Amino acid sequence: MDRQGAVGNGRETGGAARVLVVTGAGSGIGRAVARSFLAAGWAVVLSGRRREPLEETAEGAPGAWIVPMDVADAQSVSEAFREISRLAGRIDVLFNNAGTFGPRGEVDEIDPLEWQRTLQVNLTGTYLCAAEAFRIMKRQRPGGGRIINNGSISAHAPRPLSAAYTASKHAVTGLTRSLDLDGRPYGITCGQIDIGNAATELLAGLGTDGGALQADGSLRPEPSFPVEEVGRAVLMMAELPAAATVNSLVLTASGMPFAGRG
Repeated sequence: MDRQGAVGNGRETGGAARVLVVTGAGSGIGRAVARSFLAAGWAVVLSGRRREPLEETAEGAPGAWIVPMDVADAQSVSEAFREISRLAGRIDVLFNNAGTFGPRGEVDEIDPLEWQRTLQVNLTGTYLCAAEAFRIMKRQRPGGGRIINNGSISAHAPRPLSAAYTASKHAVTGLTRSLDLDGRPYGITCGQIDIGNAATELLAGLGTDGGALQADGSLRPEPSFPVEEVGRAVLMMAELPAAATVNSLVLTASGMPFAGRG
């Protein structure tokens, strides 16, 4: 667990750059968000299971720390956040991004172990990281902070054959709302961004390039949008003044079959 470079000289909190922790920072949305914050002058803690992709995300940027962590492992999360507290001294924003799509299939075809693994990563992992960040934000001075959870438009309307993923993301929405309520006395807010068809490796794995499975059983090409736009959106949520918060933000590719699903 090491610091990639000196803390950047961005916007200040108590004389130092504000600190973002982003999970799943080694690729896709996590990488785009991390780089967006680094470019804006934040100090960014890059977390994920493997060091090499995190180093690729950092690109040697000043202000980047690398702290490997498996969000599905409570001990790993606890140890990582102790290290984050030691390195950075505080957490201004946690972006809970690490996740997995999990098994595809009708509910009677899903392996219970794969179901449990999906919930362990997407829901329990989000809870474990939020709990550690919440604990730090309560005691730091100045106190408070933001937690931003990466949900999914599946928290609103599912894709076919995605029961495990969809259930986990609906649960994340409930966790987001509870965290925001319980954080009020401490100046801690929690919001959620629900993303549809950002151009990532995960999206390509769902078959959207050649045609994504629709509710009527057909395959249909779907539009996507550059993942860098997610970085801009999360940065906007993070940089609002403490008096304002985004409770829920839905960001989709223009023209994708979201409102018309089913």
